[in-house]
Amino acid sequence: MDGDVIPHIVHVVHRFDTGGMENGMVNLFNTLSPERYRHTVVALTDFTDFRRRITAQPVGFYALHRPPGRGLGWMLRLRRLLRQLQPDLVHTRNLAALEAQLVAAASGIRATVHGEHGRDVFDLYGQNRKYNLIRRAIRPFVSNYIAVSQDLENWLRETIHVPAHRLHQIYNGVDSVKFRPRIGARPEFAHPDSIVFGSVGRMVEVKDYPTLTRAFIQMVRQQPERDERARLVLVGEGPARATCLGLLQQAGLAHLAWLPGERHDIADIMQAFDVFVLPSKNEGISNTILEALASGLPVIATAVGGNVELVQSGVNGMLVQPGDVSGMAQALLGYLDAPARIAEHGHAARRLAEQRYSIPAMAEAYAAVYDLTLQRKR
Repeated sequence: MDGDVIPHIVHVVHRFDTGGMENGMVNLFNTLSPERYRHTVVALTDFTDFRRRITAQPVGFYALHRPPGRGLGWMLRLRRLLRQLQPDLVHTRNLAALEAQLVAAASGIRATVHGEHGRDVFDLYGQNRKYNLIRRAIRPFVSNYIAVSQDLENWLRETIHVPAHRLHQIYNGVDSVKFRPRIGARPEFAHPDSIVFGSVGRMVEVKDYPTLTRAFIQMVRQQPERDERARLVLVGEGPARATCLGLLQQAGLAHLAWLPGERHDIADIMQAFDVFVLPSKNEGISNTILEALASGLPVIATAVGGNVELVQSGVNGMLVQPGDVSGMAQALLGYLDAPARIAEHGHAARRLAEQRYSIPAMAEAYAAVYDLTLQRKR
């Protein structure tokens, strides 16, 4: 670094809201020393109070309120803002913010990073021809890429043709002090003798919570004599919440479930779970799986994206195919009457979180990419 000048990084996202990508950004800002980098976040649409989780340093936030459609006014507003902020490096995340790389180039910024954190339901496997043409067209303007999973790294290399020397795979980190195995009594909202199957996340289409709900209903119907022991907890807000509630009410099983909407005490709620379940149609690297592993929970997850890098069937959880209601019901049953298996897989989960997914290691890996990018451009 030049003298005492602290490099300024501007992070461009579509929206800064509750989510895994944003949680990773919060962990990054709270871990990297403010004497190493300054940070500003630009949301192309808007941001929420989730930013208040950043406590270790001041981070400026700007919203461009980009309207839907292909209008270019947001690009002009972003260019003016970049001229005002004068960043040393611009870091965009996911396809929805990728075009900001063109604005950075037009503003004379040559040190850039782009991160891929996962895919949405409209392009689960990154095969959309139009989107990939855009990615390849913008590729020359990106100095370095960060992929949060090996699956995304392979896709960037093989489909987008990112050269290996510009490609860096960095797993998300998890706070294994905040998220830890339960010691003592279960939180009071959970029945003391039940097996609680829980999940946390945005209740949107790509997360596919109706499949988990249907699997829970199928499991209970297969084992009606055990219905007083099985509980389902789905924490999060979104359109699928009403769908899941409707399925449970129609089946007459709403009394076995708790869907509280969005919560901010996730570490405490995880303490009530016995098994964590994630039924997503696709994932990058799921922060909630990492939090579940750190909480000492076995994980039932779909065999998609980065899930297969975190969950090993028969060791720290079970993998099922996406959308497979019967397969997921069988996985749930595999834990319902097996406290020894829950304990064994939970211990393995905690060991993995402690050994491989620390937040300081993640933050240092990001810093290494930032340093490399800035050095090359000098």
